[in-house]
Amino acid sequence: MKRFWEKAEILAVGDGYAVLLDGKPIQLPGQAKGRAALRIPGAALAQAVAAEWQAAGRDNGGEMSFSDTPLTRLVGTAQDRISGDPEPVIDALAQYGESDVLCYRAERPVALAERQAERWQPWLDWAALTLDVPLRVTAGIVHVAQPETSLRALRAAVARFDPVTLAALGVAVPALGSLVLGLAMAHGELDAVEAYALGALDELFQVELWGEDADAQARRIGIAEDVATAGRLMSLVRSG
Repeated sequence: MKRFWEKAEILAVGDGYAVLLDGKPIQLPGQAKGRAALRIPGAALAQAVAAEWQAAGRDNGGEMSFSDTPLTRLVGTAQDRISGDPEPVIDALAQYGESDVLCYRAERPVALAERQAERWQPWLDWAALTLDVPLRVTAGIVHVAQPETSLRALRAAVARFDPVTLAALGVAVPALGSLVLGLAMAHGELDAVEAYALGALDELFQVELWGEDADAQARRIGIAEDVATAGRLMSLVRSG
């Protein structure tokens, strides 16, 4: 899309903010008639969204891609697809608690098993103490059933979050393979860089052993960028 604006700025509207492009509010995608204006719940997040649009296309001859505005896309998803009925998203996220990657440990090599125990167990301990969610750990890939009380508590933990944070969790949790890590990010206990390193621990261990594959590396870079965007969004929401 060709950049058509010079200035992006925010405007307080009701209990949130709009982002204006040369005085006109950004609208959600949809039909020309009746489109809703994008509404952002906090000033810090609104300023970050405006900054995306102020920068978009500047370094590409005025041509922008929607990959230039990842925060905008997630905020729009929250408003358009989550805020009206968050239950499906909550249910989908809660299901990751049934097969959280932190609960599945290697038997061999011993060095990998030890690294998993050292780096993953503290976050399962955090979930048990902070969220009242004790989870069972197993060796290998055979499914281990988690306590129903823990699964209910995980769902309740997810349901406490606002639609924008749910949108961020919707990116982070599948990317990490871990609801526990996603919740730790949302609580501000874990940053995106460390969360990615924990979620990709097995694969990064294999890279140490066998070397890098260019395609796999490109895929991991994309995942790390998605987790970073989700983490930034969560942090901006907490900032208010």
